[in-house]
Amino acid sequence: MRADLAYEVPRCTHPEFVTRVKEIVAREGIDLIVPTIDTELSVYARAAADLRSLGAEVSVSSEKAVHIARNKLLTSETLAAAGVCVPRTASLSSVLSGRIDWNWPLILKPVGGSSSIGIRRLLSESELESFDSNGQDYLAQEFWAGDEYTVNMFFDRFGQLQSAVPHRRIEVRTGEVSKGRTERLSSLEFAARRIAEVLPEPRGAICFQAIVRPNGEYAVFEINARFGGGYPLAHAAGATFSKWLLEEISGRSSSASNAWREGVTMLRYDAGVFIG
Repeated sequence: MRADLAYEVPRCTHPEFVTRVKEIVAREGIDLIVPTIDTELSVYARAAADLRSLGAEVSVSSEKAVHIARNKLLTSETLAAAGVCVPRTASLSSVLSGRIDWNWPLILKPVGGSSSIGIRRLLSESELESFDSNGQDYLAQEFWAGDEYTVNMFFDRFGQLQSAVPHRRIEVRTGEVSKGRTERLSSLEFAARRIAEVLPEPRGAICFQAIVRPNGEYAVFEINARFGGGYPLAHAAGATFSKWLLEEISGRSSSASNAWREGVTMLRYDAGVFIG
C-alpha cells in the first residue's frame, strides 16, 4: 500500500481516538474516511456527524446496522425474521443447558468474533462438555456442508443497494479468500435484497458470508459492515466500489451498477522479500 502521509493514533477504544482523528481531518482537509477494521466501525458510526461537520464523510453504516453485524447471534435472529435462510443458531448457554436438541457436528463461534478467530467444529456432545470458552461469549450453529460464498454489496449515500457481487471462496486461508470466482446466484441475490431491506441505514461496502448446498439451498451465517478481504475480486469484475465512493464525495454522477462480470477468477499467492 502507498500513502502520502501516516499518522500514529491511539487504539479506537481509547477516549482520545476520535479527537485525534478530528485533528488530522482538520489539518489535512480530509474528505472521506473508509473504516476497514471491525472494532472501529461503531466508533466511526457514532462520530460520523461530528466528522461530517469538519468536512469528512465517513463511509460507514448506522450504529444500529453495525451492532447487528457485529453480534452474530443478533445477525441470525434479524435475518431469520426477514425471511433470509440462516443456519440453526443459539447461544452456547442454551446448548449446554440441553434445552435444544442438536444434530452434530456443531460450529462454535465468538458472538463478536472476526477473521475466523476462535471458531471450533465439535463432533460430539463430549467435545462440547469439555469446551473452554476462556470467558468469551459463544454461539452454536448447525454445520452446513457446501460451497462457501462471499457477497460484496455496495450501498449509495441514500442507502440504496446498487450492486451485489457473489464470489465462491474456492480456497480460504486464516479467514481470507486466496482463490475465488465471481458467480451470479439468484438465491444470494435474493438474500442481498432482503438484507438491504432489513439493515437500518446501510452505507458503502458491506459483505455477507453464505453456504450453498449442492441442491441449491443456501444459508447466510455472517455479515460484515465493511469492505471484505475479497473485495479486490469484485473490483476486478467491474464492481468498483472505491471509484463509486470517490464519485459520491466529489459530487460527480455515480456510475454504480450491478453490471459486473461473472467468471472472473482471483488467485492470490505469497511473495518472498529479501533485504540485505
